[in-house]
Amino acid sequence: MPNLPVAARDSAHTSPKALRRAGKVPAVVYGATQASTPIAVDLAAFAKVLAEAGESSIVTLEGLGAPVPTLIHEVDLDPVTRTPRHVDFYAVTRGQKVEVAIPLEFVGESPAVKAGANLVKVMHELTVEADPMALPHELTFDVSALAEVGQQVRAGDVLLPAGVTLAVDADEIVALIQEVAEEPEEEAAPVDLSTIEVEQKGKEEPAEGEAAE
Repeated sequence: MPNLPVAARDSAHTSPKALRRAGKVPAVVYGATQASTPIAVDLAAFAKVLAEAGESSIVTLEGLGAPVPTLIHEVDLDPVTRTPRHVDFYAVTRGQKVEVAIPLEFVGESPAVKAGANLVKVMHELTVEADPMALPHELTFDVSALAEVGQQVRAGDVLLPAGVTLAVDADEIVALIQEVAEEPEEEAAPVDLSTIEVEQKGKEEPAEGEAAE
């Protein structure tokens, strides 16, 4: 559970541009039992925590009095530089379940894929419900049992840790094995012989008695 130092900010007197120039990211933390509070976080420190925890692990904010366990709820990225411009943290409470989309990682080697088929990943994350303290960083599914074209992986096939339950229909398709479609060979365009004949004739033969130029 990573910790992230933050500082309360006066949103009325400190502009987001000024914060960004100083290497900070404007943010806000809120929740069912947490009043919405404007904060600022160091860009480098946040980038490190985001890479480590993602948006499905608890991040404890420090610097607001008592530590505040949160989830990174939303990150607004600059469309050009992809640098975080604003962050929403959602304060969670131990024992109060939350719904979170957990990244889904496919591991192992499918015999069907090894034989030339495709593994089509329909879902890249799975929404679950759990106590925030029990949320996994990621969910894995071993594809080594997928040996035939047409086999499917459904949400209910993914093993969940204790205390974590699906928040989607168990029959939703997560992945499937699909045959590789062969691209049709391009046929050569038919040759127009009459056109070639005309081009070969070029100009008319000289009439009898006329000297060739």
